[in-house]
Amino acid sequence: QVQLVESGGGLVQPGGSLALSCAASGIVFALFDMAWYRQVPGKERELVAKITRRDYITYADSVKGRFTISRDNDKETMSLQMRSLRTEDTGVYYCNADRGRTDRLPSVYWGEGTQVTVSS
Repeated sequence: QVQLVESGGGLVQPGGSLALSCAASGIVFALFDMAWYRQVPGKERELVAKITRRDYITYADSVKGRFTISRDNDKETMSLQMRSLRTEDTGVYYCNADRGRTDRLPSVYWGEGTQVTVSS
């Protein structure tokens, strides 16, 4: 029932730009904190950027000034605009939705991921 579907991944040269999107269904989108994570083989999945239900935004230090996260509650989508891409930005990017419950069982959902490869 709940689906998070990423799109926009692909191959890009260092210094280039790419835009990712996450389309959500089956949740009350406006009530969820949304985030992008990425993972490379042999490394822990790391938070890239988060935008909460209150529109508070957090970025990983490694992407500050280069990436921009946004959400559209009407379209129930979240986006990540990436520029000045580096080879170390390569990885599988995952969409995450978190209800942020503190008084009930957690409600956390993940997409299947989209591959971003930065290479010359």
